[in-house]
Amino acid sequence: MTAAKKGLNTSKTETPPDHIEVRGACVHNLKNIDVDIPLGKITGIAGVSGSGKSSLALGVLYAEGSRRYLEALSTYTRRRLTQAAKADVDQVLYIPAALALHQRPAVPGIRSTFGTGTELLNSLRLMFSRLASHRCPHGHYVPPSLAVAAGKPLVCPECGESFYAPSAEELSFNSQGACPTCGGTGIVHTVDLATLVPDESLTIDEGAVAPWNSLMWSLMTDVCRAMGVRTDVPFRDLTDKEKDIVYNGPMVKKHIFYRPKNGSNSAGELDFTYYSAVKTVENALAKVKDDKGMKRVEKFLKFDACPDCGGSRLSEAARAPKLRGITLDAACRMTLTELIPWVRGVPASLPPEMRPMAESICGSFLAVAARLVDLGLSYLSLDRAGNTLSTGERQRMQIARAVRNRTTGVLYVLDEPSIGLHPSNIVGLTDVIHDLIHDGNSVVLVDHDVQILKESDWVIEMGPVAGAKGGNVIAKGTVNEIAGNKNSKIGPFLAGTYERRIRPVIPKPEIFSEGEITLDTLPIHTVKPLHVSIPKGRMTVVTGVSGSGKTTMVLESLIPGLEAMLSGGKLPPHVKAVAAPGIEHVKLIDSTPIGINVRSTVATYAGIHDELRKIYGRSKAAKAAGFKAGDFSYNTGKLRCPVCDGTGEISLDVQFLPDVDIPCPGCRGSRYSKAAESIRVANKEGVEKSLPELMAMDVTEALTFCRDMKNVRPRLEVLSQLGLGYLTLGEETPGLSGGEAQRLKLASEMGRTQEDSVFVFDEPTIGLHPLDVMTLLSVFSSLIDHGATLIVIEHDLDIIRNADWIVDMGPGGGEEGGRIVAEGTPDDIKRTKASVTGRFI
Repeated sequence: MTAAKKGLNTSKTETPPDHIEVRGACVHNLKNIDVDIPLGKITGIAGVSGSGKSSLALGVLYAEGSRRYLEALSTYTRRRLTQAAKADVDQVLYIPAALALHQRPAVPGIRSTFGTGTELLNSLRLMFSRLASHRCPHGHYVPPSLAVAAGKPLVCPECGESFYAPSAEELSFNSQGACPTCGGTGIVHTVDLATLVPDESLTIDEGAVAPWNSLMWSLMTDVCRAMGVRTDVPFRDLTDKEKDIVYNGPMVKKHIFYRPKNGSNSAGELDFTYYSAVKTVENALAKVKDDKGMKRVEKFLKFDACPDCGGSRLSEAARAPKLRGITLDAACRMTLTELIPWVRGVPASLPPEMRPMAESICGSFLAVAARLVDLGLSYLSLDRAGNTLSTGERQRMQIARAVRNRTTGVLYVLDEPSIGLHPSNIVGLTDVIHDLIHDGNSVVLVDHDVQILKESDWVIEMGPVAGAKGGNVIAKGTVNEIAGNKNSKIGPFLAGTYERRIRPVIPKPEIFSEGEITLDTLPIHTVKPLHVSIPKGRMTVVTGVSGSGKTTMVLESLIPGLEAMLSGGKLPPHVKAVAAPGIEHVKLIDSTPIGINVRSTVATYAGIHDELRKIYGRSKAAKAAGFKAGDFSYNTGKLRCPVCDGTGEISLDVQFLPDVDIPCPGCRGSRYSKAAESIRVANKEGVEKSLPELMAMDVTEALTFCRDMKNVRPRLEVLSQLGLGYLTLGEETPGLSGGEAQRLKLASEMGRTQEDSVFVFDEPTIGLHPLDVMTLLSVFSSLIDHGATLIVIEHDLDIIRNADWIVDMGPGGGEEGGRIVAEGTPDDIKRTKASVTGRFI
């Protein structure tokens, strides 16, 4: 039957959709918005923190794109996959399957390396399996041949022994190629003798031997005494023989009289085996079954490279094959910069008949490696442990994987891809994003960085502010249209018309007038020996491309050095000297999340909730009802909601659909019982609010209501000054962005004299809108006005331009970096030709 006879209209050809239609989106704070997203283009979503950017990108576009794809699978399959709930949106049309690249990829496990994470190691293992010279059982090497790929046995030309070459799987440290000593992890646990007796002024009776206190019964002291060791004198006064018995004594049985310290009547004689301090730790380690048990033991351990595999993770057999004169473990130790030309030379090193196969295997490796080099990761070696990679490095790895797959028709949602990237690295990132578009995909990127937003074909700006008053589309259009839109908050930054230097410029001769902090180091990792001077009472920004040594210099050298100096302890082995006259405190303010407990809120963390509980506990209504301050705690108080037990939500298991978390029907998310609603407190204007109502307010609203509460107002004012006025008092702290967490940690430090303090900030602009960066600069100025010394590791150009002093690392990453390229004012750095940073200031 023809199409016409079936009644189908064949007279017109439908035009394929050129945009995604979103109608009535209400996820989180989105205000029932309608918006179109161009297909086959780069769409940038901008807006201040908390304005609804991620709600639109991840909560609507990714959630619907991934959910609809998964719904095409069988129920059985879906049950075994993590599923997104249906987005709160009226309609989403023409949305392709979606992939999200989150801003904070999970930290890999102990078995992950840069090679496994990028899958470059798969290609390399295949090279060594199919193309290498293999060792026969008698130690002779057989030249490369096609016999391996053909599945034939090799015959040794020297001894005639027939054997099979190892497969790629047999060269894997996560499988058959694992070193038997370390199990393929590359590290072994050994007891750290320095931790066993932390205070030698104590006697053994007083608990000098730490493992016996936390890992073993207290009667080990009695057994030790039976071994001939004095337990009633300071440990430092024991003889060497006595100390050796404590540390390494034999496991022999001793007959002792045991009297429990709790005074019970169970005293008596018994035989007990002696466990030395070292054996106590080893015994506890052997019995570890979970993370909790490991935490008890690991403080007595140090982690060393495996003595058998040298940290390579590979068995002796997996380290045997040789290609171009080197083994697999040696190749894994090479950086991409070194490894790429080596791989290019592999085909020519082989017999002519093997070259087509070699070019195919090597081509697969080189294609992925080229992307990683474009993304600025050329300094990493394949054996670099995955859990030592930075957030930015992990994110660029997942971007490279996405491009390698060469998909078509996919919606990629990139959540702040510029995190952790130097401006020069962003150039490589934008090239990769354009490649995704070239392959026929669509890209939605949520970001604050102007450099990457300028690559967008279309920009949607959310706002106008954060939280409940955000969630609207305040501007949309091309980059040029947004730059000229008066309603836009990102516009002036796209146009470059804002004031870039907002802190006063200190004349160069006066920068070190308050004194200096000095650091001298030996080489460590890829960082060369360093001598660096930091001016006191100023803001020093440490810059440089990813992998240039910023973290090693500041977080692994300067901070431990200062802490050792202040505590009177030993300097780290690679730190030669550190001097900081007048400094008494070192404070690291990083962006790690604040706890994992949903019961921790902005108000509890900032100490506001405790003060409010006291105020409500003193009220007439509370006294009449018999309630005290402690009853207003939603963790343990009588007034917490009995349905959700004070968490504000409950989780529903709906079998073959994803679990659904809903606001508690008992308290509607307030965390409190109905009785708490009846306890109301009035301010000076006579406005009454209950504590649940107050906890639902944002900081700005609460400041208005609480302005006459002397112990509450100052704390709220500090949060407002830190640019956190949009956060509600009851907002859970684990859900805060890195930048929000960082500023909340700062709250307790504001307004105090800080002349004896060094504050270290590790990329504080992560997740911050340019307007928030300006607020942060004001916060920095306030700390400096109170005498603080600031050291900031940063890529953000506005922070760099506002520095008093810059220490620029580089010039490249890894072995190509690790030096101080330039030190000076921003103008000095601009004039330094060797500085990559200077080209962007």
